[in-house]
Amino acid sequence: MRLVSWNVNGLRAAAGPTGPRRLLEALGADVVCLQETKLARDLLEEPLAIVEGYSSYFSFSRTRSGYSGVATFCKTSATPDAAEEGLSGLFTKHSRAVSCYGDTGDFTPEELQALDSEGRAVITRHRICTSEQQETTLTIINVYCPRADPDKPERGDFKLRFCRLLQARAEALLRAGGHVVILGDINIAHKAIDHCDPGDVESFLENPGRRWLDSFLWEPGKDSQDEKYFVDTFRFLHPSQGDAYTCWCNLTGARQTNYGTRIDYILADRALALSELKDAQLMPEVLGSDHCPVQALLRASFLPARICPPLCTRFLPEFAGTQQKLSRFLVKVEQTSLLEKGQKQNGTEPSLGLASRKRQPGLPKKGQGDLLRFFRASSKSTAGATDLGRCRPRLSITQEVEKEPGKDPPLDAAEKTAEGLAVEKAACVPQGFILSLSKEPDVTMTGEEAKNCRNSSAPSRLNQSAALWKSLLPGPAPPPQCKVHGEPCVLRTVKKQGPNCGRRFYVCARPLGKPSDPRARCNFFLWATRGNP
Repeated sequence: MRLVSWNVNGLRAAAGPTGPRRLLEALGADVVCLQETKLARDLLEEPLAIVEGYSSYFSFSRTRSGYSGVATFCKTSATPDAAEEGLSGLFTKHSRAVSCYGDTGDFTPEELQALDSEGRAVITRHRICTSEQQETTLTIINVYCPRADPDKPERGDFKLRFCRLLQARAEALLRAGGHVVILGDINIAHKAIDHCDPGDVESFLENPGRRWLDSFLWEPGKDSQDEKYFVDTFRFLHPSQGDAYTCWCNLTGARQTNYGTRIDYILADRALALSELKDAQLMPEVLGSDHCPVQALLRASFLPARICPPLCTRFLPEFAGTQQKLSRFLVKVEQTSLLEKGQKQNGTEPSLGLASRKRQPGLPKKGQGDLLRFFRASSKSTAGATDLGRCRPRLSITQEVEKEPGKDPPLDAAEKTAEGLAVEKAACVPQGFILSLSKEPDVTMTGEEAKNCRNSSAPSRLNQSAALWKSLLPGPAPPPQCKVHGEPCVLRTVKKQGPNCGRRFYVCARPLGKPSDPRARCNFFLWATRGNP
């Protein structure tokens, strides 16, 4: 089996207008766990929720619209037998839930509801067959841990409480039997090797999030078999691989120089990793987000359930056909289909009287209007075009009068164009006036002369207009050049709250990277002032 986790930074943008089917097929996994979907429950669309060949399970933020959110897509061959939203079980009001919530005595009901209200976890339970042909269960926790914002100390505490709840639930599921895998964006770079710029190693390791991860993960050769239960699958197989990152800053272009962090994980229980883990890899070649996917390959195989659990999106009222959609009131409905439907419900055969009656041509349609008629050409413009066509034969008569005996040589494309313009402008001019003009040989210009006249006047007019606009709007001054590369700098604005918030400054335009990387930006910095805007 293949498991994939990916922070897509907005599922609607990552999937495109056709939905996530192509994305899922490109990843080629049995179970795909997506984080930061940024979808609201009331704006969930069918192309995103219903994908042929997959069953999907969503969790939405209840506090902010378009924020956070996770989604799990399972192939039909990996259909789970149970699923639920959240870690605490407070939002589980349906049958076939996963259960096993562990000891939550340290959390108040209000705290549990706050931790689960941001749509950060979906849990699915599957039946699997191990490489030793033993049937058991595999519980997959798709999680998106909060970020500890340095400017908001309360978010750091919120993150730690969420991680504690995640640990309690995962260990409770493991004690209940079967195997457990945690996939998602943990938002913690565990070791110094997982960070592009760890700085002072001692202070780096003292971070509260890293200390929690140390207490949660088992490392071969360092911890005993009885202390910790979960393994970082990537570091389990690649303990010393450097420059292995999963997240980069798009603003600074850090992905070009691989200047990032590894904060996306697949954590498996120790027994599963020792017996079934075959491979674990990062997928930095997959673009579309500021994160890249991570994958794990296990020797076990899925045993699909016959029916999806109630949390599956295909059972939502708007997709199951039990709730009318708003678009139903905006789409034109044929009266005959409604009549036939009503007669079928009454047990009678549909009458063909109304269906066979033909509308008389020329009479306007009654009932609901068509939205497209507002974008069609009006009857007046159509009539004007018809009148113009009727006037053109008058001009052809004048051309016959002006012709010399014999046939003229054929006109080239430019002459035909010039002649066509003249025809349109003179279409409705009286015939006598045209004949009087045709008698003046000095005023008449050939098609080639008209073409040359237009070609000589058009550039001069464009140049005059450009010069006029440049005199009125000179535009911004050219940016300064960085001292090391001699390249134009980019203008940035301070977003961080403080005395310099809102001020603009110039920095090197190259992507952020290590100082030893020649592709990386230099340390040029210059405040934007009036003299240097």
